[in-house]
Amino acid sequence: MSGLLLNDKTAVIYGGGGAIGGAVARVFAREGARVFIAGRTQEKLDAVAGDIADAGGKAETAQVDVFDQEAVDRHADEVATTAGGIDIALNAVSVMHDQGTTLADLSLEEFMRPVDGFLRSLFITSKAVARHMGGDRPGVILTLSEPGSKLAVGGILGHSVSAAGKEAFTRVLAAELAPRDIRVVGIRPHAVVDAPAAGSYTEELFQPLAAGAGQSVRDLLEGGAMAEGTLLKRLPTLSQVAETAAFLASDRAASLTATTVNLSAGTLTD
Repeated sequence: MSGLLLNDKTAVIYGGGGAIGGAVARVFAREGARVFIAGRTQEKLDAVAGDIADAGGKAETAQVDVFDQEAVDRHADEVATTAGGIDIALNAVSVMHDQGTTLADLSLEEFMRPVDGFLRSLFITSKAVARHMGGDRPGVILTLSEPGSKLAVGGILGHSVSAAGKEAFTRVLAAELAPRDIRVVGIRPHAVVDAPAAGSYTEELFQPLAAGAGQSVRDLLEGGAMAEGTLLKRLPTLSQVAETAAFLASDRAASLTATTVNLSAGTLTD
């Protein structure tokens, strides 16, 4: 069992019933981690936990509202008490937001929705788990952003600012937590090609763009304009995102912190 990337690690995944969170949870469990998945919808959490149990892994679920700081703190305390600490945490919580509306027609509320939603949940969850990491139990906090953090494209003001904020949060938090041997690493996937089939809000998010191109969302993602805009002419898959997360959370990436790993298939080349 020692060959497993995350053997005997304890991982908390917020948004663990979603497309990316669920995929990461399954891979973490396969690699030997004891996984605690938290989210709003018990049915989705149970489905992921059932998959993990069927494969011989360990997963526990909890309904937690990531915008409720006290509830998140209590859950993190309970996980740490049960498992003796927390080794890995990922915030895979998504916030539905506008893409495609330019400044003249964009309301302040729609602009702020992803900025406040993504960054508020990232702050709350990171603060909760960091208290249970470090010292004799090195920790890893993984974050998720998007290529919009660096793209100069109209119609994605709130999306772009929130993505850039998450990457800045990653860098600065890594500097703060490094003395306690806690790494903070970001993952920047493009739109994930098979996320709609896994129940994400990708279908709803990209429907206006697909309609404008005269395509279905599936065609847009699998071989349309979004895929063609990458160097590799394809978008990342859930499996690729999850496998990358497992490596970054493992001791094999022990010198990697304060950076964001680019999974944009060449949309961005940094």
